[in-house]
Amino acid sequence: MKNFKTLLLTSLILLSVTSCFDDIDDNTSFSNSEVKDFVWKGMNAVYLYKAEIPDLANDRFNSNEEYNDYLNSFATPEALFESLKYLPESVDRFSRIVDNYFDLQNQQQGITLSNGIEFNFERIAPGSDELYCAITLVLNNSVASDLGLQRGQIFRAVDGIDINVNNAVALLSQNSYTLNFADYDDNDTPQIDDDTINLNGNSVTLSQEEYTENPVHIAQTITLEDNTKVGYLMYNQFNSSFNNALNNAFGDFQAEGIDELVLDLRYNGGGSVQTAAYLGSMVTGQFTGQVYSKLFYNENLQDNNEDFLFTNSIAGGGSINSLNLSKVYVLTTNLRTASASELVINSLSPYIDVVVIGENTVGKTQASITIYDSPNLAFEDVNPNHTYAMQPLVANSTNVNDELVPSSGLTPNIGLSETLNNLGTLGDVNEPLLAAAIAYIMGMGRVSYNTTSIDIDRSVKIQLNTNPFEQDMFLD
Repeated sequence: MKNFKTLLLTSLILLSVTSCFDDIDDNTSFSNSEVKDFVWKGMNAVYLYKAEIPDLANDRFNSNEEYNDYLNSFATPEALFESLKYLPESVDRFSRIVDNYFDLQNQQQGITLSNGIEFNFERIAPGSDELYCAITLVLNNSVASDLGLQRGQIFRAVDGIDINVNNAVALLSQNSYTLNFADYDDNDTPQIDDDTINLNGNSVTLSQEEYTENPVHIAQTITLEDNTKVGYLMYNQFNSSFNNALNNAFGDFQAEGIDELVLDLRYNGGGSVQTAAYLGSMVTGQFTGQVYSKLFYNENLQDNNEDFLFTNSIAGGGSINSLNLSKVYVLTTNLRTASASELVINSLSPYIDVVVIGENTVGKTQASITIYDSPNLAFEDVNPNHTYAMQPLVANSTNVNDELVPSSGLTPNIGLSETLNNLGTLGDVNEPLLAAAIAYIMGMGRVSYNTTSIDIDRSVKIQLNTNPFEQDMFLD
C-alpha cells in the first residue's frame, strides 16, 4: 500500500531529526534497552495522539543521559508503552504492544489458535457473581463445528468448576478445557426472576488448533412472500486475504438479482481499511471515484492524510461485483461491532440509507499500523535481537462529511439486543435480529416482540485474552 510505505519513510526522517542522540546505553539487558528505545522512537514518530503526551515531544530530552535515565525508569517495555497512551480508559483503548510479532501477523491474516466458538456471559441471577455462557457463534470447519456444537447452547461450568466473575478469564483462556452444559428453564413465565440454569450432565472437551477463518460466514438469498429477494451476509472480519471470497459472495447476490441486503456485522471487530472500502463499493457501485472515507494522521504526518475512494476493482483481484443499492440493513452488537465495521456504516450513510438494527456499536474510529524495530519501522531489516512490535493508533477515520464515529458508538435505528436464552439460528428468518430487518423490509416497521436490552442487572462484560486485536482497524 503506497500510503503505508510513505508513512514509514516519513517516520524514518522524523526519527533522524527528533532523536539526535545515540541509542541508550546497555544499563539493563541489551534487548530490553533496545526494545524501550524502539517503543519511544516509534511512538514519537507515528502516534496519533502525540501532541497530547508531553513525554513524546520532539524536544523532551536535552541529552542522551536524560533520555537514558527516562527509559530506565520503566521496568519493562510494556510499562513504557502504556505510559505513552492517551486516556487509555476512554480514548486510546486499542493501541497494543506484543512480544511476538509473528502471532500478530497471523491474527491480521485470520490465522489464530481457536477452538471455534464465541460466547457471551450473563449472571445466573441479578447481582450474582455466578455466570453462565451461551455460544453465540460456531466457526465453520472448526474444532467446535466438527464436534457438532451449535449457537444457543448454554454452559455454566468449565472443567467441573462453576463459572463466576473472578475465574471466567482463567477458565476460558486455557488451550484446552471441558464445557459443562446446562439447560435454561424460564418456568413458563415472561419474568426472568424465576428463571433457572441447571447443569444437565452433558459435556464436551475443546482444544485450540491453528485456524484460518474465512470471514464470509454465511452468504445466502432469502425469498420473501412477496417475492422480494433479500441477500443475507454474515461477515466476521475485514480480512484482505479473503477479498475475492467477499467479492464472489456479492457476485452470487448480483446473479440472483437481490432487491435488499442485510449485512450482519454483529461479530465483526474490524480489520483492513481498504477491504472496508471494497465492501462499500460492492454494496453500491454508483459512486465510483467519490470519497468513501478519510484518514487523518498526527501533526507531523499530515502529508500522509488519505482519501479512500469508492472503486470498481480490487487491486490485483479484478472487477468488483456491485449491487447499486440505495439502502442497506446492518446488524450490530455493542460488544463486537467495531472499527472497520463502524467505518462502513459511517461512510455509507452520506450516500445511501443505512438502517442499523441491534445495539450501539463499540465506538472506535482510529486506524493503526504495525511498526517494527527497523530503520524504517517496516518488517524489512527488522532487528533480530527481539520480536517486539507495536500496533499504535496512527490515524482517525471520518466519512466524506468529516464526521467521526462517536466514542459512545453508533446508535441503531431499531434497538434490539440478543438474549442468550433466545439467540435463534443465524441466517434463519426467525432469528430475532434478521427477523427485525425482514419485518422492516416488508413494511411492518418495528417488530412486535420485546426490543429492550438485556436486563442490566444480569449483563456482564468480560474480555478474554484470546485475541486482543480483534477490534483493530489497520492499514495493509
